[in-house]
Amino acid sequence: MSNLSVEDAVLDGFAGPGGWSEGLRLLGLRDIGLEWDTAACKTRAAAGHLTIQTDIAQYPTAPFKGRSRRQIWSPPCQAWSRAGKGLGLVDQPLVHQAVHDLAQGRDTRAGLLTACKDERSLLAAEPMRWLYDLRPEWVCMEEVPDVLALWRQYAEYLRAWGYSVWVGILNAADYGVPQTRRRAILIASQERAVSAPEPTHAERAEEITLFGAGRNRWVSMAQALGWDHGQVVNTRGDRKTPGGNEFAADGPSWCLTEKTRSWALRNGNQPRAAIRGSHEPAPTMAFGNNSARVEWVLRNGTQKNAAFRPLDQPAGTLFFGARCNDVSWVCEEPAETVRITEAEAAVLQSFPADYPWQGSKTKRFQQIGNAVPPLLAAHIVSAATGIPVPATPMAAAA
Repeated sequence: MSNLSVEDAVLDGFAGPGGWSEGLRLLGLRDIGLEWDTAACKTRAAAGHLTIQTDIAQYPTAPFKGRSRRQIWSPPCQAWSRAGKGLGLVDQPLVHQAVHDLAQGRDTRAGLLTACKDERSLLAAEPMRWLYDLRPEWVCMEEVPDVLALWRQYAEYLRAWGYSVWVGILNAADYGVPQTRRRAILIASQERAVSAPEPTHAERAEEITLFGAGRNRWVSMAQALGWDHGQVVNTRGDRKTPGGNEFAADGPSWCLTEKTRSWALRNGNQPRAAIRGSHEPAPTMAFGNNSARVEWVLRNGTQKNAAFRPLDQPAGTLFFGARCNDVSWVCEEPAETVRITEAEAAVLQSFPADYPWQGSKTKRFQQIGNAVPPLLAAHIVSAATGIPVPATPMAAAA
């Protein structure tokens, strides 16, 4: 670590490809990430974020003592996941026990790990080891909503140690992210009283009142992807002969996670082509003025209960992974399907369209889906530090 400058850097555990890092960058802060996955480490390096590639469960806290006064955590959530075989669900009592023991200065992880059905379950207890040993000025933690009970256990110990703590569920769309991604959040500080970050957006636009300015409407998928309000998309594309249906291209997207894979398009447009990643060529798309209109929707999966979102709403949580759902833009007639691109998925997570994802195609999409939306991260850290979130094009969208 001698070649890394960690003073004044935020310790970012389970750092992933840089969602928290990009959020910190918006606030003029920086982090040093601890991350195991090689592809995510390469992405962080390409984006200019400091990283130590390591197994956090084996890494000692001592090198950070007196050098890192702030922490961020987004541990894996296998013990709370409803996906797959769900073996980790039975490990929840063991995770709670590990957190309790670590908060007393007792490291019982090795023994508890032998009883776990999923060896990854105890990683959700790792933050307590670092909190107990380092006692940071502030800490922010994020995970899926089902982890809220675990965050409340953390909060009990942090309050006993003199921290001001807020724990609850936040919706990323309330902070300008074009995605209704809900996450369990913990914010704690020894330096200031903390509360939930003040939302900047709402499902419906709010008017200015005597009590202050109203909130903007949630950012739609169309806004985030550069499809101007009132603009019409022609389903026939850029062809010599007339025809095709049309739709208004303004609305938000579903939440992105590691299971998201593709968009099903019933027509195309130039703004979409403009942000496509370099890995995939853009199809020919065009605007038109036909009176007939069709509405595009984002289908989040192919199962019977798959959710659908129109363009004038935010996206729901998008998933990418080995057991991926087919997330697609869907239009009944004419039927057309087009894969979501890295650039589009990144934008719906509030990353820059040209963020330098690394690794295989599967790995790149997994990173996008698993990342914390940077704009949400910035608002969470702002609540912990008092540093205001600067205006960004996406955050200012109405």
